[in-house]
Amino acid sequence: MMRDPSALAGTMHAPDFGLLAEAPVMIQVHVAGAMTALMIGTVLLLGVKGNRLHRTLGWIWVIAMATTAVSSLFIRQINGGSFSLIHLLSGWTIVALPMAVYAARRHKVAVHRKAMTGMFVGGLLVAGALTFLPGRLMWRMFFG
Repeated sequence: MMRDPSALAGTMHAPDFGLLAEAPVMIQVHVAGAMTALMIGTVLLLGVKGNRLHRTLGWIWVIAMATTAVSSLFIRQINGGSFSLIHLLSGWTIVALPMAVYAARRHKVAVHRKAMTGMFVGGLLVAGALTFLPGRLMWRMFFG
């Protein structure tokens, strides 16, 4: 939690990975899944589609995204132990992942592309940006 109000005026510094090491295991699993999905997802979006590498990395990405979404259901510190609005995104990801894989298996490329790109942007970029709000773990790691 925040030490004092001046912590909101933090300046960027080398990441304090000790804060992540001290975090509950489920948060560590969540961050590992999200970082894996972010890195692999970037490669997938920029790379050639449909080849063996894309399919192999795609399966790893799906596992990383599923891990990220499911682990988030056990992270409820921000909302006093209850689910928050961000958990709706996790639920949607859990539903949309198999649907997007099914679309790829049925060669519905446009449906697959839209679903996977949406999960990458919404589930990783937007949700990831929200982790940098003042007082949250990523904020404290980089700015606190």
